[in-house]
Amino acid sequence: MKKILMIIPAYNEEENIGELLDGIRETDLEEIMDVLIIDDSSADSTSEIVKAKGFNVIRQIFNMGYGAALQTAYKYATDKGYDYLLQMDADGQHDLCNINVICEKLGCFSENREDMPDIVIGSRFLDGSQSFAISKLKENTIKFFRCIIRKVTGANLTDPTSGLQGLNRKAFSYYAVYNNFDLKYPDLNMIIQMLLLNFKIEEIPAIMHERTAGVSMHTGLLKVGKYMILMLLSTWNAYSRNKAGNK
Repeated sequence: MKKILMIIPAYNEEENIGELLDGIRETDLEEIMDVLIIDDSSADSTSEIVKAKGFNVIRQIFNMGYGAALQTAYKYATDKGYDYLLQMDADGQHDLCNINVICEKLGCFSENREDMPDIVIGSRFLDGSQSFAISKLKENTIKFFRCIIRKVTGANLTDPTSGLQGLNRKAFSYYAVYNNFDLKYPDLNMIIQMLLLNFKIEEIPAIMHERTAGVSMHTGLLKVGKYMILMLLSTWNAYSRNKAGNK
């Protein structure tokens, strides 16, 4: 049987993490995969709640950012010999019903790996998806990112900022290598990088819910503006590295 790991990066999510872990425990997910929470040095009781619920947690010594927490998990999955990795956010926005759908699309339970994608993204914008209303600013940002992906790679992806993803070993072991993964905002930039490296990326319609507690890392005009600038710079860097490597 293939080894599957679900990873959940978390930062100051004491108001959400307990309910999410209770939901995981109420499903059969622990029968088919391991679960790991990466606490990015939260100032609240996130780690204590995870431990009290009986789940494994890696606590970062310093707050290093969302991408750094993910790369810690990618390194862990690579070292422990996992075949597939599922990632979801700790804020409760990603419905647990998405996990089995991603596993099926990724080929976690299939003997025939031919034509299976390397990365599967849960999208809020495909037919069949269910989500909540987002601000016009975020909506336009996502549309802009779609255009960049299409212009640079020719691919048509609808939700390049989704944190709900599945990866095979080829993909997450690549991300585990130093300098192959953005440690702050790994979204559009990483998708373009992987497409240019000929990794196969596909989407599935996802069910998502609005955050009911805690604070999003992309809340407010200034945060979104900063995110867009850093994302564009990082995307240009990923594109330039690929072009230089192909010379």
